[in-house]
Amino acid sequence: MDIKLLHKSNTFSNFGSHKLGSWFSTFSIARRKNGSTLKNSKSLSVVHEHPRIGSDGESEEASGASDEVISPVRLRPKTNNNRRTSQSDISKRLSLPADLRLPESFLNKQQQVLDGPLSRSIRRQSLSEIGFGKMETYTKLDKLGEGTYAMVFKGKSRLTDNLVALKEIRLEHEEGAPCTAIREVSLLKDLKHNNIVTLHDIVHTEKSLTLVFEYLEKDLKQYMDDCGNFLSMNTVKCFLFQLLRGLAYCHGRRILHRDLKPQNLLINERGELKLADFGLARAKSVPIKTFSNEVVTLWYRPPDVLLGSTDYSTSIDMWGVGCIFYEMASGRPLFPGSTVEDELHLIFRTLGTPTEATWPGIESRSEFLAYRFPRYTPESLGSKVPRIGAPGVALLLEFLKFEPKMRISAKDAMRHSYFDSLGPNVHKLPDTASIFTIPGVQLSRTAS
Repeated sequence: MDIKLLHKSNTFSNFGSHKLGSWFSTFSIARRKNGSTLKNSKSLSVVHEHPRIGSDGESEEASGASDEVISPVRLRPKTNNNRRTSQSDISKRLSLPADLRLPESFLNKQQQVLDGPLSRSIRRQSLSEIGFGKMETYTKLDKLGEGTYAMVFKGKSRLTDNLVALKEIRLEHEEGAPCTAIREVSLLKDLKHNNIVTLHDIVHTEKSLTLVFEYLEKDLKQYMDDCGNFLSMNTVKCFLFQLLRGLAYCHGRRILHRDLKPQNLLINERGELKLADFGLARAKSVPIKTFSNEVVTLWYRPPDVLLGSTDYSTSIDMWGVGCIFYEMASGRPLFPGSTVEDELHLIFRTLGTPTEATWPGIESRSEFLAYRFPRYTPESLGSKVPRIGAPGVALLLEFLKFEPKMRISAKDAMRHSYFDSLGPNVHKLPDTASIFTIPGVQLSRTAS
């Protein structure tokens, strides 16, 4: 069973990136020392935002021999009459979210401690006192799903009263943390974007590793089911643009998602769509490495991967985008195959059997020749999904190119004329801003 994370709010976004970097470094060292088994719970620390941050996430002004890190925010002594300002300053020193209500006892204790240079040990202790990295900080509400390695719960933060999603990963002493969990943490800690789910916190104990995500109400599959599988074309366009926006951010950092499907796209009440479930994601290195072809749910898997290719790049995600685009617009999957061979037949029956002209080198590939596919002629996608119009059909065909390197990129797709009605300002947004902050950009609640 696929695990679906349902999440909400940007409560800990500033905190998560710094803290997770420190945790992952500690975790990696522990794995090298102790094999693959996770032992005792580790303390988690934060490195402050700073104009000069090195690639390892540490301040360049912090020496390896010193425990002191100079914070860019200095505290002025406050009086009891200015308590709110004191809380704000302390939150900045610890890189905490503005809506976090710090205990009065903690504020009193930290007045003098945080007035000087902030060491890693003081920072760790302060964060622990607030409640980060502790399971008792979160209350489990409902069980949302279960998979081979993990269970997902709807939860609530006792620090902010905001809903969260708790992905609880069981740790086997013989094996340690599953590689999918390690991969998800290592990638998500560096991804800060409005269209990518936020990892707020991690809680590491001897028996489990819990990832604390923002909570969103439903995934795209559930959203479509609730709408009778008939979305307005404006909604399709807004969802597709946000999907491309999140992917362009990932691909710009050479990260492939590798498991795009409606169940891994989460949607909140505002209509913000976010990429989730990075358990199969992979950082793409240079030169090209050989990856597994057992990725991507069958219906959204490109033909090159179906035929066994392991030398893929960002194009693997773009084929999935095309399939999801069609499914949103038509209300039904484009290629719902039951086996690899059946999936290939459905693809070739719709797009035509590939030739040397449409896919150079295909007729000399033994994997392709072994199937002895009939010579299908391509169908008209425009007649299958007329609602998207000529620009939409043109964009759909750009996603569904047989030859991987010919598929349109996420960045270029965002500039396609299909999105002209959203206006030019959607291309000028900061990474963390929603497209719905632009006047006139909103979902249509009625189908059209």
